[in-house]
Amino acid sequence: MASKFQAPRGTFDILPEAARERARLESAAAEIFARAGYEPIATPAFEDTALFERGVGQSTDIVRKEMFTFEDKGERSLTLRPEGTASICRAYLEHGMHKLAQPVKLSYLGPFFRHERPQAGRYRQFHQLGIECIGTDSPLADAEVIMLLSDLLGELGVPGVELRLGSLGSFEARRAYLEDLKAHLHANEADLSKDVRERIDINPLRAFDADDEGTRGVMASAPTIVERLEGEDAEHFAEVRRLLDAAGIAYIVDTSLVRGLDYYTRTIFSFVCDQLGAQSEIGGGGRYDGLVEQLGGPATPAVGFAAGIERILLALDEEVPAPGRDAFVAVADPGQRERAMALAVELRHAGLSAEVDLAGRNLKSQFKHADRVGARRVLILEADGSAKLRDMQTGEQRDADPGNLVDEMTGGGS
Repeated sequence: MASKFQAPRGTFDILPEAARERARLESAAAEIFARAGYEPIATPAFEDTALFERGVGQSTDIVRKEMFTFEDKGERSLTLRPEGTASICRAYLEHGMHKLAQPVKLSYLGPFFRHERPQAGRYRQFHQLGIECIGTDSPLADAEVIMLLSDLLGELGVPGVELRLGSLGSFEARRAYLEDLKAHLHANEADLSKDVRERIDINPLRAFDADDEGTRGVMASAPTIVERLEGEDAEHFAEVRRLLDAAGIAYIVDTSLVRGLDYYTRTIFSFVCDQLGAQSEIGGGGRYDGLVEQLGGPATPAVGFAAGIERILLALDEEVPAPGRDAFVAVADPGQRERAMALAVELRHAGLSAEVDLAGRNLKSQFKHADRVGARRVLILEADGSAKLRDMQTGEQRDADPGNLVDEMTGGGS
């Protein structure tokens, strides 16, 4: 029977079968991140709007078009977080983590929110996992976060993955380059889309992401910053590449690669999957050496990534089977239900998965239900206090010691 209510457009319910897939992904990520020393952090689902305006950038699509912003009863402007890095940098400063031994290595996962057109793998409420390495400008950190995302995608078996690597240089180096890029865009303004024309002077890099055919034609001859890297910027990018080469991680240098957030500097990267069509990115990130300072803290280099959980699951397109049960406790007589429940609790405390009939079924129906939930063995409590143990795979049944049923299950054999 359907409810007259439905989840809001662009959101979705995570049903048990989907939750199993997510649990496998999240468990793999937690293990991989922990082995590299990244500790979990959780931030609120909403923050002061100014955090994202200042940190993400007022010229970005996220701030201009996509944030869910509201005024609370105290007339404060709050926003459902559209991304994770600004919140984590806020927490890094608020809790004095800049006073700890650096770098501080953090991992996270949770829901995020953007008001954009829902489509496959892209929702208004979506889930990401990621890591942030805050407090070092070493290319080793850049390589490590890339390697960890590569490890995760490899562990999960995501097919058709390609790593695209680029650099935006330092803020100082980018300033001169942006003037040349603006000049190129202004010279070809008639061929650009309306949206790109409006943002030439505030965010010209976004032109590289445009889908419009005319804009793409203009950008094919546009200058790129990777070709102009010099000094420390060039050496930093070269060292990241050497580290990836040494680790055997394949990549292509994408001179047109940009990110949708203003805080990025130097290394940027994107993992794309050919299974996903036009919306092909499943994870990416880069270095953001100026963000902590923009939020009022000391100059603090940092690097990290975020990966979309829905995107990864869409690329995997697999079902994780429901886990079976070690035991199902069945009763031949309704008078044994209390004893069955107590026994199921004992089995759970002993580390086994155990269920008991909660619907008042007869014994035959209890066996059917035990089969449905994947029970490997069924303990049958008889009316006279005796017990039997049935192997659901072979159908063999034997008497069990009613005084030692937990031992029968944990070490007494079947």
